[in-house]
Amino acid sequence: MIRSLAPSIYIPTLLQFIGVAALMPVITLLALELGFATAQAASLTVVFGLAAFLGPIPAGRLIGRIGARAALVATGLLLVIASMAGYAVLTPALADDVEAGAGARTMLIGVLVMMAACSQVWMLGRQSFLGSALPPSMRARGMTMFGGMIRVGQVIGPLAGAVVLAAGSLTGVFVLNAAMTLAATVMVAVFLPAGEVRAAPVRSHHREHVGRSPARIRLTRAVLARMLIVGLGIMPVMIARVNNPVIIPLLGAGLGLDAFWISIVFGISAVVDIALVVPAGVLMDRYGRAAVAVPCATIMGLGYLALALATGGAAGHGFTPALLALLLPAMVIALGNGLGSGIVMTLGIDVSPVHGRTRYLSWWNTLVGAGRLVAPLLVAGIVVVAPVGAASATIGVLCLGGAAHLGRVLPRTTPRGSRQAPRPDRRARTDRYELTGTSPSGPSTRTARSPLTRPERAPAGPPRPSDRVPRPG
Repeated sequence: MIRSLAPSIYIPTLLQFIGVAALMPVITLLALELGFATAQAASLTVVFGLAAFLGPIPAGRLIGRIGARAALVATGLLLVIASMAGYAVLTPALADDVEAGAGARTMLIGVLVMMAACSQVWMLGRQSFLGSALPPSMRARGMTMFGGMIRVGQVIGPLAGAVVLAAGSLTGVFVLNAAMTLAATVMVAVFLPAGEVRAAPVRSHHREHVGRSPARIRLTRAVLARMLIVGLGIMPVMIARVNNPVIIPLLGAGLGLDAFWISIVFGISAVVDIALVVPAGVLMDRYGRAAVAVPCATIMGLGYLALALATGGAAGHGFTPALLALLLPAMVIALGNGLGSGIVMTLGIDVSPVHGRTRYLSWWNTLVGAGRLVAPLLVAGIVVVAPVGAASATIGVLCLGGAAHLGRVLPRTTPRGSRQAPRPDRRARTDRYELTGTSPSGPSTRTARSPLTRPERAPAGPPRPSDRVPRPG
């Protein structure tokens, strides 16, 4: 099953992230060459954090309106056009005899905004498609493979970008990004089956009735409550992931290590991270989400605490102790991060009802995006009043707290694994409630299985009548 998704999902994901990862390290350098101030150049990447917070809900509406494949192809072509336009405008602007103007700087910002917006459509579209295409028994493996392709692309991308830069073309990475995105878009157009179809038009008074019906309100509240409960536990993991490229270089520089050795630390950590992609998915499918999420948060928390202690104790003791003080905790953090490969996306599908999943996933991604946006601000606020090691220790404590919370809530809010014993009181563990609505034949009230109670355990095929949320005719 997972192999059959390679040409439609996994390989396009790998290609896309090779292009993005090749381009991202060059953005700050391009900005400086175009005349941005240092603070302005550093703040350009905030565009992606804002898009991760503001973009999922509009992206979900687009996918729900035109379908996943059409949305992916359309935004993929926009990415190709934006990248080539960036190359065409920025290349002459960087020429030695031409002074970069406001138009070139505006073009760079425009390309980044386009990339950030379209990336939200690509991420949500593939996540939603995998949620529908993968059987529950293989969901975690499929999602961790998706996350693994992202990680591999993020490793290969900078290497491919370095080859382009070695040829003497700073803007050549735009062409590389366009080529990778075009190849990914073509594969999606050819191999991705039509998933969600265009929704039938609904009269305005019907739409208003659905949105305000008691059943819809109860469902919305239940979904949001579950997302917040699970999100509270997984948020420290997101904070740890986002701040990893910030904390480690700062602590390494404080120990006197240069950029070369800090890069070596990241390279070794990436190998540890990627090596755990497949085992993480198998563990989640067999033993449940808590079997991976709790160790992931725990190990990352211990790694950040060890990083704070080791780097504080190794300061001023020479090169080798400094390198080991940075490398060993970084490997522990990578171990936890790799073990949690795909966990955030998998939990997003678990807590989203089957019907209208794209819409609910957009809510989950907005919640996750808020964590990504706040994470750097947390570290910045701590570093203003305390050493970098204090920020690392704070993240470690948050991760341990998140692990304790996840260990308590995940067993009763997410599907159990295939190797776990059945729950003694299954009915008490499910959320059944009355769904009241209006059918084509008139008002009706019936007891329906909540979409939050793992309807994905049902056999593949059209939803059972008892699983459908009543809608007005």
